[in-house]
Amino acid sequence: MHLPPFLLDQWLARYEFASPPIRYNLASSTGPAWTLGEVMALGGGEIENALKELRVSYIPHAGTQALRRAIAELYDVDPEWIVVTTGASEALSGLFCLAAEPGASVVLPHPGFPAFAAMARVWGLAVTTYELEREKSYLQSADLVLAAVDDKTRLVVVNSPHNPTGSVMLPPELARLAAVLDERGIPLMVDEVYHPLYFGAPLPSVVKLSNVIVVGDLSKALCLSGLRIGWVIDPDARRRERLSNLRSYFTICGSPITEMIAVHALAHRRVIHARLEEVTRTNLAKLDEFMDARKQTLGWVRPHGGTVAFPWRLDDNDSRPMCTALASAGLLVAPGDCFEAPSHFRVGFGAQVCGYQEALDIASGIVR
Repeated sequence: MHLPPFLLDQWLARYEFASPPIRYNLASSTGPAWTLGEVMALGGGEIENALKELRVSYIPHAGTQALRRAIAELYDVDPEWIVVTTGASEALSGLFCLAAEPGASVVLPHPGFPAFAAMARVWGLAVTTYELEREKSYLQSADLVLAAVDDKTRLVVVNSPHNPTGSVMLPPELARLAAVLDERGIPLMVDEVYHPLYFGAPLPSVVKLSNVIVVGDLSKALCLSGLRIGWVIDPDARRRERLSNLRSYFTICGSPITEMIAVHALAHRRVIHARLEEVTRTNLAKLDEFMDARKQTLGWVRPHGGTVAFPWRLDDNDSRPMCTALASAGLLVAPGDCFEAPSHFRVGFGAQVCGYQEALDIASGIVR
């Protein structure tokens, strides 16, 4: 199987890991980064002695009991529902694998995270998309998704809050979608990696809805992407068993070191979430002002959740030259062709703790 170039990762790697690195990274989709020392110091640093005594060996392929309990507490579900994965990417790959059969298809949002479609096709799934339209404020609705479902559909994916647009599907719509799909024997997978970061009224996870599989991770709302820990929450015991078996083939198991750090971080998640809330809300207010001053040049839909927005050039020209010019000036955003939407660009407001206004000032000299 030949995978297409991962344009988003290529773009990010070109600048994020350059020497010297880009000055202002507004292309990132994560929250503010933590050092290992900062994480270890949470709660007074009680984890240090435990790590010293940790046996560096294989652990259960579905994750340690301690981590599964910590994730279950986050959602108020049974720890047996949890399968730990290597980031949300392994969770997605595993679920696509389980859905794969001759002639099967998966329904995905467009635009969407580029790995969705590529990984589905790796497993031989045909891809059908439902379009999130900027003219409709990237509305996510049950009817929109159901219009893309047919008798070949074996899995439906919803990403809420959505990357790259920041739109959400409200719980009543998700409940209706899950129920209709259940009647047709099709599971609904909801990617909730940005939950619970919302900019209106708080929304509950849909983890307890019937016929819903939830995917989450430590990378986005918990800001610890370097731990490479994700999870699947699924009440279906048979599917969990199959997913755990797949993980035995894919990666055998996770790392006992990162899983112990993850347990510690989840125990102090309120501190991590509070920092994320402060940074995103402060930066989003600055982005509001920037976009308001460029109504003649740029369009956008203010995000309802997550850490990214997906503006577009009103002249519909390709945004890559503009993004390249911004990068040359020390400011990184992601060009829209990485998401098959060339006139758009993805801009983050969660990772840059300091200097967000300075970054926008740089952009003001280029994006007029």
